[in-house]
Amino acid sequence: MKVFKNFSDYQSQKPLALSLGMFDGVHLGHKSIIDELTKTGSEKNLDTAILTFWPHPRFVFNPNEDLKLLNTLEEKQILMEKYGVNNLFLKEFDEEFRNLTGEEFVRQILVEKLNVKYLIVGYDHVFGKNKSGNFELLQKLSKELGFEVEQMEAINIHENNISSTKIRNALLNGSIKDANEMLGYSYSVSGTVVHGKKLGRTIGYPTANIETETLKLLPKKGAYIVEVLVKGQQYKGMLSVGTNPTVNGEKLTVEVYILDFEGDIYEEKITVKFRDFLHEEIKFEGIEKLVERLDEDKRLTEDFVF
Repeated sequence: MKVFKNFSDYQSQKPLALSLGMFDGVHLGHKSIIDELTKTGSEKNLDTAILTFWPHPRFVFNPNEDLKLLNTLEEKQILMEKYGVNNLFLKEFDEEFRNLTGEEFVRQILVEKLNVKYLIVGYDHVFGKNKSGNFELLQKLSKELGFEVEQMEAINIHENNISSTKIRNALLNGSIKDANEMLGYSYSVSGTVVHGKKLGRTIGYPTANIETETLKLLPKKGAYIVEVLVKGQQYKGMLSVGTNPTVNGEKLTVEVYILDFEGDIYEEKITVKFRDFLHEEIKFEGIEKLVERLDEDKRLTEDFVF
């Protein structure tokens, strides 16, 4: 997959089948769009492309909003490539771009610069200044400018439309299985292992403290069963998102106890994939009660079938 940050860097070899949007999470709804793109691209001899924005336009319109994202940029690119996208355009949502009307965007960018011959959009997609671009505008312009346009219906699970917002809400409620079902894969968080207070090793549960990216959404505070990827190997793990209230902690941390693992992994990058929610964050009466709960969490994790 080729990645372009400027439209001027792209030299059209053949026309494009393209879709545009944030694609945060690259969930099953997004995958259905990409699947349709690749199918149409193959049938019509078109390259496939996604046009997305980085950073998220909401950071431009609401700079003080504490928006957290389902994907880092690296994760988004990996998923797009895995699903077969040929070209990824990462457009900065700058002043010039945000002032393009929907029609100007279609004419100047999609048709003139990118040579789009087939365009597919989500069921609720709007674009351009003041949200002046929509499916009706695309239908009108397609006849004049010589491209085809298709609108995808929403993908439903249990009679609910899949959306990035619903996935965020599921994660913030600790509904890991629901989030994973909508994503089509296990929600993951990656980061570098850093030094912590090292309290876990004193009670038989040494943990790796993960320094995560600030824009990445963390699920609800609590304990989770996770799959841990470290140095190319896969392990079961018990992960905590929280402040360690039993020992009067204040800073939010992400810590994972890796089952059947020994070794120094400081400064290593590891990935944790969330598989199930164990329980909410608890302030125990003392260390003894904490260890009892950790023993029970470990038993549940060992019994969990990946």
